[in-house]
Amino acid sequence: QVQLVESGGDLVQPGWSLRLSCAASGSIFLIYGMGWYRPAPGKQRELVASITRDGVTYYADAVKGRFTISRDNAKNTVWLQMNALKPEDTAVYYCNAYILSPTRLASDYWGQGTQVTVSS
Repeated sequence: QVQLVESGGDLVQPGWSLRLSCAASGSIFLIYGMGWYRPAPGKQRELVASITRDGVTYYADAVKGRFTISRDNAKNTVWLQMNALKPEDTAVYYCNAYILSPTRLASDYWGQGTQVTVSS
């Protein structure tokens, strides 16, 4: 009923930039928080960056100053601008959204993931 479709992953060299996109579609009344996650040692996934509906952002220490998260509430879309990429940023990046349905049921949704590889 709800789909999150990510795009933008690629193979790039260290220092390059990428922009990930995630578009939500389906039975959506409104979207609360949106975020990007990636796998981490000892964890299933770690939060990379998140943004509230009002635009309040959070960044993991590892990406502060290099990544920027933004969203368009009218388009149900969130982006992750990734600059100065490092090899340790290599991962599958997953989009997450907490969505309120038209029947006022709130649920967590995940995208299928997009691969980012940073290598020379």
